[in-house]
Amino acid sequence: MAEMNRNRTLKQKITANLTNILLIGIVIWFLTAFLVYPVADVIIDSIWVDGTFNSKAFEMIFTSERAVRAVQNSILLAIVLTFTANVVGTFIVLVTDYFDIKGATILRIAFMSTLVLGGLVLNNGYLFVYGETGVVTQFLAKIFPKIDIGWFNGFPAVLFVMTFGVTHNHTIFLRNAISDLDMNIIDAARNLGSSQWEILKGIVFPTIRPTIITLIIMTFATGLGAFAAPLMVGGKEFQTITPLILTFSQRPGSQDLAAILSIILGLSQVILLLVLTINERKSNFVNTSKSPSKFIKQKIKNPIANFIIHTIAYVLFVIYLLPPVMVILFSFMDTSAITEGILSLDGFTLEHYNNILSSASTYGPLIRSALYSGVAAIVSVLICLVVVRFMMRYKSNNLVQSLELPFFIPWLLPSVLIALGYVLTYDSPNPLLFGNSVIGATWIMPIAYSVVVLPQTMRYIKAAYLSFNTSLEDASKNLGASGFRTFFQIIVPILFPTILALIALNFNTNLAEYNMSVFLYQPSSTPIGVVIQQNSAATATVDSKAINLVYSVVLMIVSSLSIYFVYGRGSKVNKRRGGIES
Repeated sequence: MAEMNRNRTLKQKITANLTNILLIGIVIWFLTAFLVYPVADVIIDSIWVDGTFNSKAFEMIFTSERAVRAVQNSILLAIVLTFTANVVGTFIVLVTDYFDIKGATILRIAFMSTLVLGGLVLNNGYLFVYGETGVVTQFLAKIFPKIDIGWFNGFPAVLFVMTFGVTHNHTIFLRNAISDLDMNIIDAARNLGSSQWEILKGIVFPTIRPTIITLIIMTFATGLGAFAAPLMVGGKEFQTITPLILTFSQRPGSQDLAAILSIILGLSQVILLLVLTINERKSNFVNTSKSPSKFIKQKIKNPIANFIIHTIAYVLFVIYLLPPVMVILFSFMDTSAITEGILSLDGFTLEHYNNILSSASTYGPLIRSALYSGVAAIVSVLICLVVVRFMMRYKSNNLVQSLELPFFIPWLLPSVLIALGYVLTYDSPNPLLFGNSVIGATWIMPIAYSVVVLPQTMRYIKAAYLSFNTSLEDASKNLGASGFRTFFQIIVPILFPTILALIALNFNTNLAEYNMSVFLYQPSSTPIGVVIQQNSAATATVDSKAINLVYSVVLMIVSSLSIYFVYGRGSKVNKRRGGIES
């Protein structure tokens, strides 16, 4: 019997080792084929021309006033946005999930609106509120006839839109971190005489430190690579790098300039990533007592502070809610009402909805993008789960630890350059793709979508692992459970809220993706992001803009359903599993 048990154990170890080798091999191939090789190929070809260093491209960049100003604007936006977005994002999570605020549920719905209304669609919504024909602008013009109706422009407008547009990450992941707080530690601090501010400063913020660091990196990267907001509301006064890169990359003779600008973006992001990673490794506050208890919302005892916080919360409520409301209302207006920015019952029509929902040629891009995004969301989470699991298990293995580095390439370089790498590197059959080419292929779309969300997926899953109580895993191993059984029965249920949230976030992020899609899509299978951008062009007709409003509403509905799966039915399923509620 003992011999049989030893043989069985040996067989299980061999199977587990072979499976590990296979999984690592697949991950290395994926990273090489779709991140490292195509990016390196296009950059090297741009910097080295005919075996010599291409100094001309650098000279053109640094002597171009437009390019230098775009670099400066991108860095300025990234730095300021990192402060404003994280202050606002942290505040809205505190008022909905940490403090006991009246109407917290309604507030949360408004604050999560940017999760279902993002990118080009979100900026379009802000233009319907604050643009030249926007409701707020028209209202102000009646009171102040001499007001400049083009006031919503430049850096302040871009910063305003993006500050509120990127806080959806906070409403998901920071909320999960707050819900995991141990009430015993907070009660102990209160009993020792600590004030609410001292508890926030000394316990809450150190506990959620890994998540905050991730959010800082995410926000900086978003500001540095901003595309939609500078393009739509930045005007001529405030142009950033990414639109310029897109312009250069579409010109055969200027692709080297696009690569140089991408490298500048990358160096800026590398510096921040290194600083924060070193800082993250120095200290991790573990929020765990021997018998952790569920967190209970805290009442604000100071009446003045309570009034001020409630007031700010509801001002933000109005700011967040106006764009989606305007998009929905104007989608039911006829073209003349949309042109004049007037809401009236006389302009009500269902014609735009009928034109889209009754034809496969118009609703086809929606279905196609939803399919691409769904596959990419699941693939990206699975890959990162596998890699982070190996990283946590083999902390002394340098090869395994180095697997994390390629995941941050989409943060270091703009997505347009990665897409350009696919087109130029795989324009003919390639052994890395088993003899296939991306030209004329539709399978590259979900892969590209999954690649672009790998950095945020990796960071959030890693942050969740850092907050994971390893004693549970140790107990499982001591009871004789295998590594796979421990992973699926202990680790996955605990990480389930983060997994669901990432799937929903990645799905919504790519639903109307444009930057990579414009390089990789086939005319016969155009995704919705490209359609929306084409309809948003200055030369587009009013009918096209009306159709965009309907697309926006449909995208909001689809995105809302994915969020409901996570925070509605998804959380109920997770309760039955015995996991942590989202």
